[in-house]
Amino acid sequence: MATSQETASPPLDSPSPKAAPSAFTLWTTLLIVLVADGLDLMDATITNIGAPAVAAELGGGPALVKWLGAGYALALGSLLVVGGRLGDRYGQRRVFLIGLTGFVAASALAGLAWNPAAIIVARVVQGSFGALLIPQGMAIMTRTFPKDALAKAFGAFGPMLGIFGVGGPILAGFLIDANILGLGWRPMFLLNIVVGGAALVAAIRWLPAVEGDPTVRIDVRGSLLLTGTTFTLLFGLIEGSSEGWNALSYASTAASVLFFGAFVARQRTSPQPLVAPSLLRNRGFSAGLATGLLVFAAFNGLMYVIALYFQLGLGFSPSQAALNLLPLTIGIIIASGVWMALPSRPGRAMVLLGLLTTMAGTLAFLLVIRTVGTGATWWQIALPVLVIGIGAGACFSSIFATALGSVAPEEAGAASGSLSAIQQIAAGLGLAVITSAYLGGLPDGQVHALTTGLVVVLGISAACLLAVPFLPRTAAAVDDH
Repeated sequence: MATSQETASPPLDSPSPKAAPSAFTLWTTLLIVLVADGLDLMDATITNIGAPAVAAELGGGPALVKWLGAGYALALGSLLVVGGRLGDRYGQRRVFLIGLTGFVAASALAGLAWNPAAIIVARVVQGSFGALLIPQGMAIMTRTFPKDALAKAFGAFGPMLGIFGVGGPILAGFLIDANILGLGWRPMFLLNIVVGGAALVAAIRWLPAVEGDPTVRIDVRGSLLLTGTTFTLLFGLIEGSSEGWNALSYASTAASVLFFGAFVARQRTSPQPLVAPSLLRNRGFSAGLATGLLVFAAFNGLMYVIALYFQLGLGFSPSQAALNLLPLTIGIIIASGVWMALPSRPGRAMVLLGLLTTMAGTLAFLLVIRTVGTGATWWQIALPVLVIGIGAGACFSSIFATALGSVAPEEAGAASGSLSAIQQIAAGLGLAVITSAYLGGLPDGQVHALTTGLVVVLGISAACLLAVPFLPRTAAAVDDH
């Protein structure tokens, strides 16, 4: 649910420009960046609610349900680091405008999709242009805002992106039920034309220009290997669960291992690696990468199957399903607010507390489902879903700051980019693995399907616990990086 850009903040000690921009320019820039990031977050979560309606109209079955979310996250996560490098080389404003233009066009294609292949392609294109768009806004702010204004700007990001996180699924649910002009689910993508178009006009007019650095080199080979790793792994998992494990599924999954080995080898020899070897040698940071991968995979998959169960198992309409996800998001916002209010920033203790709370909420939800099954009412599921949200919020707020707790200031920017990419890749993996488990259990009924998905979530969460002892004790303070 929570995307890259929401989690790790860029360094606050970047040099200020020679002439400080006006207050109007500062806050207009902040608004443009928030809208761009909000569009990304909303489009990452709207299919949590919209997938059943899309599949019902276009067909495509279980594979379409999984690829709607996984395809977007896959493209965004695979290309996010490359997108940041392109902005460094060619100028952040230019790449931001290209990314936003492509994102809006891809949204139009998704809203007009005529078959499953068309909408999956549109979602992948959306994610690809999102990877160009998202890194640039943060970089522009870091390089143009004075330090005090930058601190205030990043202080606004958490609450605002929390609102976008709430708004995405709820908006999708009500748009589908409203059936505007008989378009059903399509307005949840077509709306981006209006909002994104307005942001594009504002960006052309007011977004500050930042000169690129032509000496920056992009590791094309490493980028292709990373993309190959994530694509073949997801493709193998989705095909195996949807069509049955055959030679193609096994070959694709095996290819992902080979791609990953080649990617790791490339990072050790590349003159400008996507992930600095010194970061990978940092035990605390590497543990943060591993924990972040598992946490975000578990949560994104969990949120997806809960939304599916609300509609397919409990018979909720899209808007009812969206409203029943509110306790989840409220819990995230509460925990995030508590984290920000703490006078000191505990590191691995907060991550551990968040994991245990999430597991407790998941176990409670599982107990409710096993006890009352498809007869569960909203009040029976609201409390465990709220607890899951509180646990997830504690993890989201602290995990990346904890990973950055042992990173040198000069490596904070590269580390933040790596964590952001991991978050997006994790979203795709979680959607593929946990949704596959859920859909694979459907022949034995909705209760069995959700039970299977929740057990996988608990297994992934338990695996996270193995990495927690290697995390730094304290998180990075805002002024540290």
